[in-house]
Amino acid sequence: MGTATLAFEVLRTGGVGVGGSTGGVLQRSLSGLRDLTNRSLAEVRLRHDVRDRSQFGIGEVITEVAPAATLEAHAHGLSLKVEAVDVAARVDADRPILTAVVANLLQNAFKFTRPGTTVTLRGAATTDLVLIEVEDECGGLPDGTADDLFQPFVQRSADRTGLGLGLAMCRWGAEVNDGHISARNLPDHGCVFTVTFPRLPGLAGH
Repeated sequence: MGTATLAFEVLRTGGVGVGGSTGGVLQRSLSGLRDLTNRSLAEVRLRHDVRDRSQFGIGEVITEVAPAATLEAHAHGLSLKVEAVDVAARVDADRPILTAVVANLLQNAFKFTRPGTTVTLRGAATTDLVLIEVEDECGGLPDGTADDLFQPFVQRSADRTGLGLGLAMCRWGAEVNDGHISARNLPDHGCVFTVTFPRLPGLAGH
């Protein structure tokens, strides 16, 4: 907040343009503030077991987070690829928490993916399950089991910005919605984070 305020004051003097480095500082500060606020709200809801379950299509969540995620990807010098989702695939879950889980996985990918590469957001479904995947191009996970990433305060690179709570919150958010989260290493390429939820039975003919 303090950095954003200082950057705004500099911009207000008219001596620098919003498209320069000061504007970039303001953008990064506001993005960090937004991420912290969203994560904190989701964590409070999880810790106090505040849940508001409803039935909705998984494609709706991906459509909701994609526009802001695309802007954030571009700000990091990355591309976001959104793959087709089975719009008939529906879940019974807390939508704000599920949305926060997807947003946190994307933010994690943007943080660690190598410049100039692509983060992929995809949705898929089987007869019984709905899956949301975020694939990055971080170069592969460091030594150690992938499950360690979901422990609080664990960070997987030399970049120690943030609190190390994002992936732990994703695990909590998946579990309170009767789901599961896992990470799969793609050596020398990246990794794939997969969130799986029970799929609601479809309507006749779907």
